[in-house]
Amino acid sequence: MQLIIVESPTKAKTIQKFLGSKYKITSSFGHVRDLPKSKLGVDVDKNFEPSYIIPTKAKKVVSQLKKDAKAADEVILATDQDREGESISWHLSEALNLTNPKRIVFHEITEEAIKEALQHPGVIDMKLVDAQQARRILDRIVGYKLSPFLWKKIAKGLSAGRVQSVAVRLVVEKEEEIKKFVAVEYWDIEAVLKKSGAQFSAFLTKKDGKSIDKLEINNKKETDQILKNLDDAKYQIEKITKKETRRNPLPPFTTSTLQQTAATRFHFPAKMTMSVAQKLYEQGHITYHRTDSLNLSQTSLVAAQKFIKESFGEKYFKGAAFKAKGNAQEAHEAIRPTHASQKPENLKGELEGTQFKLYALIWQRFIASQMSPAVFDSTSIEVAAGPYTFGANGQMLKFDGFLKVYPMKFSENEMPKLEEKDVLELAELKSAQHFTEPPARYNEASLIKALEAYGIGRPSTYAPTLSTVQDRHYIEKNDQKRFVPTEMGTLVTEVLMKNFPQIVDIEFTAKMEKELDEVAEGKDTWQKTIKDFYGPFAKNLKEKYDEVPKENLDIATDKVCPKCGKPMIEKMGRFGRFYACTGFPECKHTESIVKAGGGQKMTIDMKCPKCKEGNIVVKKTKRGKIFYGCDTYPACDFAAWDKPINRFCPTCQSILTQTLKGAVKCSNKTCDYKEDANADSKTDQ
Repeated sequence: MQLIIVESPTKAKTIQKFLGSKYKITSSFGHVRDLPKSKLGVDVDKNFEPSYIIPTKAKKVVSQLKKDAKAADEVILATDQDREGESISWHLSEALNLTNPKRIVFHEITEEAIKEALQHPGVIDMKLVDAQQARRILDRIVGYKLSPFLWKKIAKGLSAGRVQSVAVRLVVEKEEEIKKFVAVEYWDIEAVLKKSGAQFSAFLTKKDGKSIDKLEINNKKETDQILKNLDDAKYQIEKITKKETRRNPLPPFTTSTLQQTAATRFHFPAKMTMSVAQKLYEQGHITYHRTDSLNLSQTSLVAAQKFIKESFGEKYFKGAAFKAKGNAQEAHEAIRPTHASQKPENLKGELEGTQFKLYALIWQRFIASQMSPAVFDSTSIEVAAGPYTFGANGQMLKFDGFLKVYPMKFSENEMPKLEEKDVLELAELKSAQHFTEPPARYNEASLIKALEAYGIGRPSTYAPTLSTVQDRHYIEKNDQKRFVPTEMGTLVTEVLMKNFPQIVDIEFTAKMEKELDEVAEGKDTWQKTIKDFYGPFAKNLKEKYDEVPKENLDIATDKVCPKCGKPMIEKMGRFGRFYACTGFPECKHTESIVKAGGGQKMTIDMKCPKCKEGNIVVKKTKRGKIFYGCDTYPACDFAAWDKPINRFCPTCQSILTQTLKGAVKCSNKTCDYKEDANADSKTDQ
C-alpha cells in the first residue's frame, strides 16, 4: 500500500476519487510542527537553531500518521507546491522519521495532474524549506523580541510584526496625508450644444489654442468673466477626429489581483477570498490559488481556444501569453479553472453562494484572457467659441470581444452626426464649482495592491497580514469599508519609526523579501540572512530598551470611581482607551469607553472588544450551549464561553469575563489574572 499525505481532508477526499485501492490518502490537518508559543524557540547564540515542537492539537494526528507510514510500502508527500507546502512536507518527514520520502507537486487537483505527478516524483526541495524557515524565524524574532519593548513603553499585550508593521505604517501615513490636505477650488464650464434636435455636452479646454489646466480657473470671479466673454459667441466645429480603439482583455488572476477584484466586486475581505479559493482548489475546480505567476499551461490554452471557438465563433478567439513582473515563479501557473469547458452554470448545484461567485469570476477572467479585444468607435470633437475651445468625446461599442464573457464598465456616449465647420446652437452655458479631493484611504483592494507594488510580502502573506493588523486593533474599517488607523496603531507606528526605523522601512522590508527569494534560489543561506538582520537589530533593541522613556498616555477625566471614590483616568490598553481607577493596584475597577452612535442596543451593554463595531450578544451552539459572540459575525469572529464584562484586565488590558459561579478572569489565555467569586468587585454588566 502506498500512503499519500496531504494537508487537508477535502484535498485527500478529492485525490482518493482518482486513485485506486492501492493508495491510501490521508491528511496532516495543516502544520504538524512549529516553534513553541511559550518562548522564543530560536537559539540566537547557536546559529539561530530553531526548537520545533509538535503542538498539542497535532499530536493525535502525528501518532496516527506514524502508524500509517509504518504500515505503508511507500510514503508520498503531496502538500502544496509553494514554500509553505514544501516546509510542511519537510516537517512531516522529520516528525514521522521518514527515510527518503517521495515528493510530488501539482498545480491542480485533477486525475490527469495527480497521475502525471505520481509518474515523476521528486524529493523535498530544501532551498524552499530554508526560505520558509528563514521567514518564520525572522518573524518570530521580531515579534518576540520587539513586543516586550512595546509593553514596557506603551501598554501590555501589544505586538509588532515584520510585515504587519509596514502595512500599518502605510495606513497611518495615508491618514497623515489626508489631515494635511488642503482643498483647492476650481471651476469647469460646460456648453450644452445642439444640432438638428440632438444635443451633447462639451467642456472648456483651451484659450487662444493653449490648454487650460484643471485648476487654472479657481474662483467665481474668473468664471463669471469667461461666461461674460462668451456672450453672443459663435459655436462652430473646428475639428473632428474619428478612430477605432481597442481594449485588450486583462490577464488571468494572480493571488493579489484575485483578492483585489473580489474585494471590489463582492466586498470579500482578502481572508474570505483565500478561504473560498482554498475550497475550490481542494475540490478540484481551480488551480493553486497562491501564485504571482501569469503563466498558463499549453493544455489549458488549447482547451480555452476550443471552448471559445465552439461557443462564440472564430472571431472571438485571439489567444495571448502574459508575463509577470519581478520575481514571479514562472514554473507555477496563474489561477484558472481546471477545465475551460466547465461553465459556472454547470456547477450551480454543487457550489454554494460565495464559492459560485468566486469560481465564476476566475472562469470568466481566464476565458476572457484568451478572447479578442473589445472594439470601440471613438469620436473627439473640438468646438471653437471666439478665443475659447470646448472639447467633447464619444465612444460606442462596435464589437464586444472579451466583454461577452467578462463584463466591465465603459461609458458609452453616442455623438450626433456632425461635420467640421458645422455651426451649433447653444442650448445652455453653465459653470460648476469643485474642490480637489484628499487622497483616498486604503481599502482591502488598494492596500493589497500597495503591498505588492512595494514588494512587501508574497502571495501567501497578503490576507493574513490584513487580518492580523485588524485583530491587533491597529487599523479598522470605517463606514465606507476603508482602513483608518486606531489611536494605538498610530502610536505604535510612531514609536517604531522613531526607535526601530528599519522594522517599518518599506525599502528595507522589500529588500528582506528579495533576500528570502535568494535563499529559495540557493544563492544565500538562511542562517546568514538572519544573522545580517539580527546583529544590528539586537544592538539597537538593547540600547533603546533602557534609554526610551515610557509614553505617558493617561488623560484626566471628571469621572469618580464608583467603588472607592477616587478619580478615574483614561488609560491606553491594547484594545484602545478605557477608564481606570487611580487607586490601582488597591482598587482594580475599570470601565470600557462606549462611543456614541453605536447602533442597536447591546444585549449585555458592551461593544465587541475585538472589532469595536459590533455588539456582544448571547448565542447558542447547534447543541443549545450558550456562548457570547459579536453580532457582526462573520465579519468579526469574537466568541467566548464565559460572559464578557465591561472591564479590562489590569495586567494586560484584555477584556475580562465572568464564569457562571461569579469568578472574574482575563480572557487572554496567556494571562493568569483572576478574581474569586467573593471578591468585592464591580462588573458593570
